[in-house]
Amino acid sequence: MKKNPLLQLTSLGQSVWLDFIQRGMFASDELQRLIEEDGISGVTSNPAIFQKAIAGSRDYEDDIRRLARQGKNAEEIYWTLAIADIQQAADLFRPTYDRTAGRDGFVSLEVSPHLAHDTDGTVAEARKLWTAVDRPNILIKVPGTAEGLPSIERLLTDGINVNITLLFGLPRYRQVAEIYCAALEARASRGQPLNHVASVASFFLSRFDVLLDPLLEKIVQEGGPKAETARSLKGKVALAQAKTAHPIYQDIFGGTSFRKLASQGAFTQRLLWASTSTKNPEYNDVMYVEPLIGPDTINTLPLETVTAYRDHGNPAPRLEEGLEAAREQLARLAELGISMDQVTEQLEAEGVQKFIKPFDALLGTLEAARTAAGG
Repeated sequence: MKKNPLLQLTSLGQSVWLDFIQRGMFASDELQRLIEEDGISGVTSNPAIFQKAIAGSRDYEDDIRRLARQGKNAEEIYWTLAIADIQQAADLFRPTYDRTAGRDGFVSLEVSPHLAHDTDGTVAEARKLWTAVDRPNILIKVPGTAEGLPSIERLLTDGINVNITLLFGLPRYRQVAEIYCAALEARASRGQPLNHVASVASFFLSRFDVLLDPLLEKIVQEGGPKAETARSLKGKVALAQAKTAHPIYQDIFGGTSFRKLASQGAFTQRLLWASTSTKNPEYNDVMYVEPLIGPDTINTLPLETVTAYRDHGNPAPRLEEGLEAAREQLARLAELGISMDQVTEQLEAEGVQKFIKPFDALLGTLEAARTAAGG
């Protein structure tokens, strides 16, 4: 019998987290089965995921009515529902967290997307959520915007676990990794423990190709000397960017400075591959999984990608393969006049809006339900 490819990823040192959460998964034991049978060792959530879960199912109707009758407003209802789900998921993953001595088994909850450019507001809300959930194996998600960076350092220095989300650019990723180390050094200088501080850096993938493929296709259609170069880069930029991010991880966390922190109990800040569902039906449905398998990394997969990889995944340690080719691909992109700095800025701005829109839509849904319930 063929071994489950998802379990093989675990044996290769890569954690697989589920990029979805919905209350019905607890009652049906679906999440428990994913843990036991597929080795799923964590969950990520975001406003879009909760919008789909709460507005797209009937799982929450009774609680919404109850909270509305208690006089809760739409945002208070949202956080009450979300925190309850995160707590339940964290409890399911607590054995994983304990077994790995705090290295794995995390569940992520994101601050309001409206705070993406508000440093103090992010810190205040992250602290509030950390206290409300009250579980050691949660990560508070904070966007890696310019304004998010100081809030991330303050939270980590406080000992609050942080999942830095919406990372696209290589310089920004390096900043995030250095901030993590600076926060640990600050704690060490105060004699505070390092062994329970966790962080991941969520590097987004498929959105690169969604944005760039149409631009590249336009160059192809125009013909001329750049056409073949553009054709060769379609569907390749996201993976090239990810592969060139990994040496930054190795440089920072393999260096002398971090080894000193590690001797005091610090974990590395693992790279997490996010936005890993294939958007183009012409592409392989596990194209953002296969090439990025490597130790001390995480791939967070939506349910459909979990199913696809279970069915026809072919795991092997490939993360360090093709690094020079990846660098050449990014260089050829510049030759076409496409600036990765501009691309990553656009993706970050769009990413924030892609979380704000479903968050606001969900609050509108909850407000309507609240009114209907007489709240």
